[in-house]
Amino acid sequence: MSTSGRRQRPGRPGRTGRPRGRRIAALLGAGALVLAAAGCGGREGEGSGDGPVTSITALDYYTDATEHAQWGERLSACGRTVGVTVEHTSVPGASLVPKVLQRASSRTLPDLLMLDNPDLQQIARTGALTPLDRYGVDTRGFAEGILSAGTYEGKVYGLAPTVSTIALVYNKDMLAEAGVAVPRTWDELKAAAAELTRPGRYGLAVDANATFEGAWQFLPFLWSNGGDEKRLDTPQAAQALRLWVDLVRSGSMSKSVLNWTQADVHDQFVAGRTAMMVNGPWRISALDEAGNLHWGVAPLPVRRPGQALVTPLGGEVWTVPQSPSRARQEKAARVLACLNDPAHTLALAEQNFTVPSRPAVAARYARRTPSMAAFVESVGRARARTGELGVRWPAAATAIYTAIQSALTGEQTPEEALEHAQQTATSP
Repeated sequence: MSTSGRRQRPGRPGRTGRPRGRRIAALLGAGALVLAAAGCGGREGEGSGDGPVTSITALDYYTDATEHAQWGERLSACGRTVGVTVEHTSVPGASLVPKVLQRASSRTLPDLLMLDNPDLQQIARTGALTPLDRYGVDTRGFAEGILSAGTYEGKVYGLAPTVSTIALVYNKDMLAEAGVAVPRTWDELKAAAAELTRPGRYGLAVDANATFEGAWQFLPFLWSNGGDEKRLDTPQAAQALRLWVDLVRSGSMSKSVLNWTQADVHDQFVAGRTAMMVNGPWRISALDEAGNLHWGVAPLPVRRPGQALVTPLGGEVWTVPQSPSRARQEKAARVLACLNDPAHTLALAEQNFTVPSRPAVAARYARRTPSMAAFVESVGRARARTGELGVRWPAAATAIYTAIQSALTGEQTPEEALEHAQQTATSP
């Protein structure tokens, strides 16, 4: 929502909440002018494409060799279904949006473009993307939050075959030894974390660093308690931040969370230095490889019984950029639709430990893969980070992680930190 870790993303936050926002916001501010000047074209010198289209291009940030190969196979399979060869290229995640802006200015955008879902609205605003209803792409049956992540000004520009979110991962042996039940509320979480804390071991670990990842991990506590990124200086927001402050001050959570990434949190858990952690399903394959580690996953606790858990949505959306060739766009849209059909989304979920975007498919997947059940449950109510603020989300995310840092270091109270965050997020 990437997440981005995905193995290091917010998203996979979105790549699950990857900490790229301030740079991208600046690039996009200038990029809108670049795209306007370029006319949002496709390939220089390519006309309306009256001849048959036999190949299209696709760009993503799956540079990991295994991921690149898996997505290449999936794109090729859908290409064969549509009758085209898909030329698949990957660039590092941090360079994807700059690459998009550069290629837009030179009129060489790919036919298919993958974006981290929080980036979609900002790219769509420039005019670089085409709405999917233009090609008859079926958007029925997707979870509301997932459609929201791919929507700009009422039009769907991108679809995510699979998505992710975060949950509570716990060490079964440590909880059993301490006689601690899996916590369901904040009070139970604080009590369990205190009981599980030992010399050389903390009860809980989160990623509270000064990046979009830190904001991503805080959002379930903010949102589930009725807090809102549109108004950060509320009692509900302060209660959520107070929970993290109390956990650090009590010694149940290390002060080092101020600097940890989601990968660091995972390493602490695998090494036995924390009994519980907040993390995403992209960690499951590594957890399975961790020898005698017995672990479980549960939905994140809420402040009081009866509150609905709301988590952030991570994952990537596929889009069809503007191009002079309608024929190429139509072929690309058909490949995009193929990637999002139930069979492909289920196969992708099983490959990558992600959640299929259609609830009906996700429910079937959860029954087949119990370790994903808590993530599937949470995705059903997950919210796109851009759902409320749209292109203004990066400013709010920056204000949120800055407030977390100020409160956890003791520089400000949660109330003071969030008052300042609100001022910062709404300043011109």
